[in-house]
Amino acid sequence: MRIFSILPGSVHETDTLPRQSPAEGFVWIACGRREFELEQGHIQTMLQAIDGTALVDLHVSDLLNNQLPSHFDYTSQYDILVFRRLAAGHSETDLAHPGQVLTQPTKRGGPPVLRRIDTSPVGFAVFDRVLLTVHPAGCTVLDMYATRLLAAASNSVRSAGVNLPSGPADLMLRIVNQMVDGYLELRRELTRQLDHWQAELLHPSTRFNNWSSLLDARISLHHLDEICEDQRSAIQDWIEALEGWEVIEGASDHFGGHRGLELLKVRSRDVLEHIERVIHHVRRLEQNAETAVQMHFSAQSNRTNDIMRTLTALTAIFLPLNLIAGIFGMNFEFIPLLHHSSGFWWAMGSMTLIAVGLVVVFWRKRYLARTGER
Repeated sequence: MRIFSILPGSVHETDTLPRQSPAEGFVWIACGRREFELEQGHIQTMLQAIDGTALVDLHVSDLLNNQLPSHFDYTSQYDILVFRRLAAGHSETDLAHPGQVLTQPTKRGGPPVLRRIDTSPVGFAVFDRVLLTVHPAGCTVLDMYATRLLAAASNSVRSAGVNLPSGPADLMLRIVNQMVDGYLELRRELTRQLDHWQAELLHPSTRFNNWSSLLDARISLHHLDEICEDQRSAIQDWIEALEGWEVIEGASDHFGGHRGLELLKVRSRDVLEHIERVIHHVRRLEQNAETAVQMHFSAQSNRTNDIMRTLTALTAIFLPLNLIAGIFGMNFEFIPLLHHSSGFWWAMGSMTLIAVGLVVVFWRKRYLARTGER
């Protein structure tokens, strides 16, 4: 568990839960899902002391649920956002027995880059003076943003124009934005993998046998599409909730007044735009995989048609030759040219002329040409 006291001009990390409301600024409590399960009594007491309210039981269950889809919920005192991340994952471990796995990671196929994507949910409880985040065990997003937050508090970084979060909602949106951008960093590797498969599928001399990985990749991409849709719905619900705050007198004061509320809307729309970019990219990759498979079978069908057309033309060439050979092989005593000294050469010459004539005719009609040369 990591606890940060965020003031207007500084950030401090502490080891103990605060017992009273800070005079200014707010508190960020970041803990693992298993830590929250074990320490929820102390956390609930702290929330009651600072904001005068605690999490309801259903929301506690949501934060502890490792399979919950992205969604948004609210009460009159706080908001709840569950957002499934797209990052490298770790399994949950028991704090009482270090190293003992509680949840086995799901075995997935497909390319390594897709197998590394973990979609565990991250829970956010947004109060007036407290942001409570519940992460999977070993969450890199938490460590990376905590490091960035502490760095942003230094004078050198603030002088470069980097501002600290103005409140719990602002901090939540920044963390969510970083979670979404974590997938955007995987786009190049995903695109490279699918482009490699497309090249193999369309190469005429390559026999593609990696169908199971390609199918797993399509399933994983479809799963990512569903997750991103849930993410977009959750952020849209959050934006609608922000719109509702504007009509409530005095409610916008919790976000820093009208300007603070407008900045939250801008940042929320930016997060939504990033999610839509991810959805667009995932769908494009899924469509590219489907198109590559269709083009592969289309190319295979064209090659089969070339082979069948060539075999049919060769069969047509040899049909009259077989007819002549069959006639001269009949057991009749009197057959023209059968006992003639030059009969064999007449038969061979006529068979050659017929064969050459048919080859010329079929070649002019391009029955013997390959599809790529047409």
